Amino acid sequence: MTKLRSDFLTVLQERGYIHQCSDLEALDAKAVEGVITAYVGYDATADSLHVGSLVSIMMLRWMQRTGHRPIVLMGGGTTKVGDPSGKDESRQLLSNEQIDANIANIRTIFESFVEFGEDGSGANPNDALMVNNADWLDALQYIPFLREVGRHFTINRMLSFDSVKLRLDREQPLTFLEFNYMILQAYDYLELNKRHGCTLQMGGSDQWGNIINGMELTRRIAREEVFALTTPLITTASGAKMGKTAQGAVWLNEARLSHYDYWQFWRNTEDGDVGRFLKLFTDLPLDEIARLEALDGAEINEAKKILANEATKLCRGAKAAEDAAETARQTFEEGASSEGLPVIDVPRADLDGGIPAFHAFRRAGLATSGGEARRLIKGGGARLNDEKIAAEDQLLTSADLDPDGVMKLSAGKKRHALLRAV
Repeated sequence: MTKLRSDFLTVLQERGYIHQCSDLEALDAKAVEGVITAYVGYDATADSLHVGSLVSIMMLRWMQRTGHRPIVLMGGGTTKVGDPSGKDESRQLLSNEQIDANIANIRTIFESFVEFGEDGSGANPNDALMVNNADWLDALQYIPFLREVGRHFTINRMLSFDSVKLRLDREQPLTFLEFNYMILQAYDYLELNKRHGCTLQMGGSDQWGNIINGMELTRRIAREEVFALTTPLITTASGAKMGKTAQGAVWLNEARLSHYDYWQFWRNTEDGDVGRFLKLFTDLPLDEIARLEALDGAEINEAKKILANEATKLCRGAKAAEDAAETARQTFEEGASSEGLPVIDVPRADLDGGIPAFHAFRRAGLATSGGEARRLIKGGGARLNDEKIAAEDQLLTSADLDPDGVMKLSAGKKRHALLRAV
């Protein structure tokens, strides 16, 4: 492991954020010399980001906390094109009004993690900035853009990028609109370098090729020393993609996901992920994380509660974390049913559509993950209303509710919970 001198990169390295860097030693030296400006780009395809974006958001947070300047780049322009990376089909095109509304909602998320300054102008060297690439992409003239920027990209190389190659290998159409995405994304780096002195782009490892494009374009045209840094793809200890659940994405915005469900997502972390997630998704000191990581047996559940509290506090605020923790305590420790069993409320609409059994067991706290719930059901240890559940994907529906509007789930002979339709 490279011995780093800057606080910024030392923190990122110690906490597990660094996957690739174009020149780690040179970037470290630049961070020691003075304030560096870095950005991460986010397209506005929805009115919220999800936990898959949280690693890069935390990097921006640590960047500011170690004395540097983060830029949140909202893709008001690139959202109109659509990133083909990891997609088998074109994204639905959104109107300008939808994109603007999404950006406004997403900004509220970032206000929990970084400080924009009183007027949001970024007048102070350490203030975070939020900018919109529509400010320059919407004004581009096609022929001048092709002459200035397009000549630096060869079709041969563009066809070699995974975002293009995978789509073509699967014999799925790739529109000319999407094919331009990587050029526009590269141009963002050049513009941010000119406008704000930005010398570092960060992002997920799946964006390495796109980030390198922007770095090389900026070096050629602006003659500036600029850098690229990516984070690892975060998977759980069981190999699942971080943030994917049976219900779908884990959203950061309260309008998309309740405080309690957000807290429960972190509380249900697999044992093997607790230490790593504490490093990535909380501000806790490393020595405290080491202590929590060393807990085993039933004590690891206390570490999971601390992870849930700290992660929820960062994203939703201290009051939300406290309320979610208290709701969980009342539900799982005190019990709220006449039988003394924990009661978990679920929307009746969910039951009308049917909830897969493995997800219901995870949601009820009878399994810490979907994988554990599946194994419980396959092993014959899961029961619904005291009847054995035959298949992990068996749907639990309103028809399984008793006259009081509840159904009983059992994991083995001693652990039980009630699902109540609300």
